[in-house]
Amino acid sequence: MDNQDLLERIQSLVEEEHRLRDANPEDANGDHSARLAQLEAQLDQCWDLLRQRRAKKDAGENPDDAAARPVNEVEGYRQ
Repeated sequence: MDNQDLLERIQSLVEEEHRLRDANPEDANGDHSARLAQLEAQLDQCWDLLRQRRAKKDAGENPDDAAARPVNEVEGYRQ
């Protein structure tokens, strides 16, 4: 997956997240909150991978050597 693929994936996830957030809560089933949490975690993973790829490229390394990190690792980062 290259940077453009990642950006397209991020855009797709953001669009789905917006649709869910804009949906009428009365129409949402029990999976609504779980899906939002899943989307947020996937977005964090994608952004982390994109940052890794850019950092490797800037350091003269191969961006394809970057790998997605587990959700629990990405979600544990401090801002």
